[in-house]
Amino acid sequence: MTAQPRRRLVLASQSPARLNLLRQAGLAPEVIVSGVDEDAITAPTPAELALALAEAKASVVAARPEVHGALVIGCDSVLDLDGEALGKPADAEEATARWKAMRGRVGTLQTGHCVWDTSDDNKRYVSATASTVVRFGEPTDEEIAAYVATGEPLYVAGAFTLDGRSAPFIEGIDGDHGNVIGLSLPLVRRLLAELGVGITELWAPAES
Repeated sequence: MTAQPRRRLVLASQSPARLNLLRQAGLAPEVIVSGVDEDAITAPTPAELALALAEAKASVVAARPEVHGALVIGCDSVLDLDGEALGKPADAEEATARWKAMRGRVGTLQTGHCVWDTSDDNKRYVSATASTVVRFGEPTDEEIAAYVATGEPLYVAGAFTLDGRSAPFIEGIDGDHGNVIGLSLPLVRRLLAELGVGITELWAPAES
């Protein structure tokens, strides 16, 4: 009996962290960036904004003829701090102000996930948002200045990462740590299952 070929998987995100999470889980996605204008998308709450952004990115890529038949994953993250949605800071000044406002406080990292099946027999999508509570430490002004000077916070939602230089400034989290990095693998598994796809079916062959 001939084995079915492994489904093509496309990540609609330029985030190296998301790509790395999927690869560590045994997947081998291609990357196709959506080009969606994030500033043009609005929503009533941070969680709904994260979901709307993820759906927009996945939908744009899923509509491209070259991805026909593939599974497309789109994600986007925002930090919910007292109901305000904080994405990537515009510049170093904003990143510095952001960290001074966050220190000693608790926020919720919201990551929207959208998975499209672009095959003719099952063309549809499913989506959901994963939430992780983040407890920030109290870095000094000098530590904040040094961190911002690295440039790292300018490229990530909330101006922080859990797997980078700001990790020492995070006291703890409640929820999925991968979600804070950029993608919740358990949620991706559940969304794939809703589409009738088992995540183990997408595993890349183990290297010998």
